[in-house]
Amino acid sequence: MTDFKHIALVANIQLPEIIDSLKRLITFLTQSGYQVLLEQKTAELVGDSQLPVFDSDSLETSVDLIIVVGGDGSMLSAVRSLVRYDIPLLGVNRGRLGFLTDILPDEMESQMKRVLAGEYIVSSRFLLDVSISRKGAVIGTGAALNDVVLHPGKSVRMMEFELYIDGQFVYSQCSDGLIVSTPTGSTAYALSGGGPIMHPNLDAIVLVPMNPHTLSSRPIVVGGKSDIEIRVGSRNELHPLVTCDGQTDLQSEPGDIIQIHKKARQVQLIHPVAHNFYETCRTKLGWGSRLGIDERTSERISKPVN
Repeated sequence: MTDFKHIALVANIQLPEIIDSLKRLITFLTQSGYQVLLEQKTAELVGDSQLPVFDSDSLETSVDLIIVVGGDGSMLSAVRSLVRYDIPLLGVNRGRLGFLTDILPDEMESQMKRVLAGEYIVSSRFLLDVSISRKGAVIGTGAALNDVVLHPGKSVRMMEFELYIDGQFVYSQCSDGLIVSTPTGSTAYALSGGGPIMHPNLDAIVLVPMNPHTLSSRPIVVGGKSDIEIRVGSRNELHPLVTCDGQTDLQSEPGDIIQIHKKARQVQLIHPVAHNFYETCRTKLGWGSRLGIDERTSERISKPVN
């Protein structure tokens, strides 16, 4: 996967810094001889452009690479809409964290040149499929790269639900909801809820209760092939929401059955060859550096002599 000729660009946030990076990227790619396509909303951000435009529902299969300009939210949205095409995605970070978009704006051209020359690594990530059934009929579906969250919406009242894994009853719970997260999403909402950090290569799913009304309820890590079922308590007065990646909502009602499992098709994320998950955690989460070592220069820091 080193011969990238046809490259699609995606950006959906109208901010000056994103538009500037997008135009720089277009100039770099076209002057380097690559065939560039713009997603429809991306073309609107660029303005006057003679480049071909595509819709995410009808992307040409001849595209070799999709580059997303924005933050992790932009990448999450792009993955959900484009995973069906089996085209690798690369992110230029113009957001705050950058767990998924790790090409730096100040080094965009130099890093992009190396990646397009074949100096990169590939990370396979799985998504979660979710469906809501009511009286035996499916009334809503969605997908998530990070997490599927059952929550009460704008209400501050707790809800009741039952959890089943692979058909086996796990527990009933009264809480603010449940986070069902992939390893990719373990550094997002699940982390803030007290869940563990999971390496992206793990084939596992973590379930993190949200403010459970019991001291013994803790996050559970299950196999990636697990079938997860949540039954919304019939006595609930609430109409809980099921949110995918914090971006799309599905409305549920008391008595509904929510089913979650791994999506059959995975997404391939492209990273610069120097990408390191643990270094990303150190940088983004404020972990400590090596003792006595300045990681910016890899030189040992001299200690003052008394």
